[in-house]
Amino acid sequence: MEEQTFGHESFISPFTWRYGTEQMRRLWSETHKRTVLRSFWVALARAEMQAGIVTAEQVEDLESQRTNIDIARASEIEAEIHHDLMAEIKTYAQQCPIGGSVIHLGATSMDALDNMDAIRLIESMDLIIAQTRSLLQLIADLIIAQKDTPCMAFTHIQPAEPTTIGYRLAQYGQDILMDLQELLRVRKNIRGKGLKGAVGTSASYTELLTGTGMSARELESLVMEELGIEAFTAATQVYPRKQDWLIGNALAGLGGSLYKMAFDLRILQSPPMGEWAEPFGSKQVGSSAMPFKRNPIRSEKIDSLARFLAHLPNTLWHNAAHTLLERTLDDSANRREVFPAAFLSLDEILKTAIHIVSGLQFRTVAIERNLRTYGVFAATERLLMELGRRGADRQEMHEVIREHSLIAWDELQSGREPKLGQTLTSDPRVTAVISADEAIALLDASVYVGDAPGRAEEIAQQIRAALG
Repeated sequence: MEEQTFGHESFISPFTWRYGTEQMRRLWSETHKRTVLRSFWVALARAEMQAGIVTAEQVEDLESQRTNIDIARASEIEAEIHHDLMAEIKTYAQQCPIGGSVIHLGATSMDALDNMDAIRLIESMDLIIAQTRSLLQLIADLIIAQKDTPCMAFTHIQPAEPTTIGYRLAQYGQDILMDLQELLRVRKNIRGKGLKGAVGTSASYTELLTGTGMSARELESLVMEELGIEAFTAATQVYPRKQDWLIGNALAGLGGSLYKMAFDLRILQSPPMGEWAEPFGSKQVGSSAMPFKRNPIRSEKIDSLARFLAHLPNTLWHNAAHTLLERTLDDSANRREVFPAAFLSLDEILKTAIHIVSGLQFRTVAIERNLRTYGVFAATERLLMELGRRGADRQEMHEVIREHSLIAWDELQSGREPKLGQTLTSDPRVTAVISADEAIALLDASVYVGDAPGRAEEIAQQIRAALG
């Protein structure tokens, strides 16, 4: 094995230093991986001590060196034997003159590795869940604060009818709450392989325990209880790779919700619309060529990483589908990359989303301008309903409003101030049914938001109830 260097003179992953939190990077570090592996070997030895196979002195020796990780020495051994797990076992054994001989007793590599992975997956899911809960709390607070604030809604990225800022935020909150529930469901069901040996039959443990009065299932229970995880009832040489796919899907699902929220924000903070804005530092540079630019780099980063995250479950699908018979090794290399990349991607996405929502700005002038410009067109529906309620011919009134609306829209497209309100309220076909003052009031789009405020508040309360 060639000498390992991990500075900026050679390629390192952006997840090594640019994206994600130190806490998540630590969980996917080699040091933590090897520490968890050693915790498995200690738990195994302790259980075997209860069966009378291992001595208390051997367990104590293993425990004393559990965190004394020596990656340099393990790398030297791996260069000779070309087996990374055995290299770690030999390194550990060299540190433990009393207990080294019983490390990994009865186990196959995947007994150690798959239980270790299950622990790291649970730890990583807990970090993601905690961040998701923090984000949802911020969104719920913002929903309540903005539930009554009217703004234009857009369908097909075209002005439609009014809504409220809080109700738009409620859509994001509702989606992310569903994602949180799925994350919790998947996390609750994460299992380790347990102690099942080379093909899942626990034959090696059964043989090892002959005459001890302890069964392989009892040994497995002792080990898993110490590790704090449950085991699959049935496994091959590995735990079912279906679990990996379910975890990947849950992560990508949340990534999809945050992708939409960030994409919407990119549209809403474009200057021609200009209604929302992500935080922009006083010394932040928007463009190397155009000093005036305020590019939405945080929202764009979310979308970039979420797009990357979205494709990772496909690899996990193939890993699950191609676990032929009792095991193949063609998932091993990609799993070293897929899970750290997936968790660190979402880790960075959530960290960025929390920062954005914490400092999200609503541009009142632009919101009111767009509502004033486009809202009157939407409010004609309100006028039409009232005219019909007062006995006017619905089809005739529809045609009257359509005529005036087309003229006003042409004025708008030509850069002139549309006069839809004035022309409609001076049309005798309208004023014969309703007074001009009443018609003007009906054309005020700021109150044409239906039950959006109430529904927004309901979503906020659902989020708060889920968060406890």
